[in-house]
Amino acid sequence: MPVMSIARSPRITLNRRLFLAASTAAIAAPSLALAQSYRATVNDYADRLHSVIVRRDDEEIYTETFGGRGPDGIANVKSVSKSLVALLTGIAIDRGLIEGTDARVLPLLGRPETGDARDALTIDHLLTMRTGLESVSGGNYGAWVASGDWVEDALGQDLVSTPGGRFIYSTGGWHVLGAVLSQVTGQSLLSLTRDWLGAPMGVDFAPWVQDPQGRYLGGNDMALSPRGLARIGQMVVDDGIWQGDRIVPAAWLQTSWEPRTRSPFSGDQYGYGWFLTRMDNAQAAYARGYGGQMLAVVPSRRLVIAITSDPSQPARSAGYFGDLRRLVEAIASEV
Repeated sequence: MPVMSIARSPRITLNRRLFLAASTAAIAAPSLALAQSYRATVNDYADRLHSVIVRRDDEEIYTETFGGRGPDGIANVKSVSKSLVALLTGIAIDRGLIEGTDARVLPLLGRPETGDARDALTIDHLLTMRTGLESVSGGNYGAWVASGDWVEDALGQDLVSTPGGRFIYSTGGWHVLGAVLSQVTGQSLLSLTRDWLGAPMGVDFAPWVQDPQGRYLGGNDMALSPRGLARIGQMVVDDGIWQGDRIVPAAWLQTSWEPRTRSPFSGDQYGYGWFLTRMDNAQAAYARGYGGQMLAVVPSRRLVIAITSDPSQPARSAGYFGDLRRLVEAIASEV
C-alpha cells in the first residue's frame, strides 16, 4: 500500500480538516495553558503540531508535516524516551544482564546499602515510577539537572512513599535505570540504543543530553526522527519483530502492558513505561512526552500513530495533550 495523504484516500476519511475541527471543539473549552495564550485561531493551534505518521498492517499509510524538520528529521521526543528505555530493559533481562524486574537497584549500580527503604528499590519500581522518592520532574527538574550527580541526587531524594506504592511521575528514576543499563552492559545509553534498537531497525539516534558524569539522560530528550519512532511502534505492534528480526521479546511487551498503577494526571493505567487505555473500544498503549510528543499503538488493529509537536510548550492532559488524544482516537475509529 503506497504512502498517501488521508485527504486523498478513499479508505480513510480522517484528514486535516477533521483535525482542525477537533481542535476547534477543544478550544471551545480551553485549559488554563491554552487560555493564557487564547484567541489563537485554529491555524495557530495547529502550528504546534510538527509531524503525524500513521502505520497500518506494516505500511505507512499517512504522513503529514506541519512544522519541525519533517518526518525524517531528528526530533526531541522528550519523555517518550521512557518507553524506549523500558524496551531496552526488557532486552537486557532477556539477555541475562539483569536477573529480572525484582532485581535490586543499588547492587546493580555497585552502591552500598543505605539502611532505609531505598535498599528495597527494584527494577520494577523504576519501570512503574513507584520508587517512593520525591519527584525531580516539574518544578524540581531545574535543581536536579543543576546538581553535580543526577543519579546520586535522584536516589537521595526524600522518601515520600513506600517503594512499590503510589505512582510518582519522575524522570529521575528513569535516569537511574539508564545508569543501570550502562553499568550492566558496559556501554553508554546512546551506544546501547543504537545497537539494540537503531541499527537493526534502520533508525538513527542522535546524541542527546548527558549528565555531569557523561551518562546519557535516561527517560528524556532522546533524539530520533518521527518516521523512526513510527518504525519502533510497528515493531512493538508486531510482537517485537521488525522485518523478520526479533528486536524485543514478545513476552516483555505483554508484561509491559499489564496494568500496575495509575496516573493521577490522565487517569490512565500504567505498565512498564507505557500508559494503558482504550481507543475506539480497543486496547491501546501510548508513550507521551512534553510538548505533545506521542507514540500510540493499537495492537489488535495493527495500528501505529507517531506524533511530534513543538517541544518548547507544555501539553497537559486537560489541554493540548488531551486534544492529541482525541485526534488519535479519531484516527483509530477511522482507520
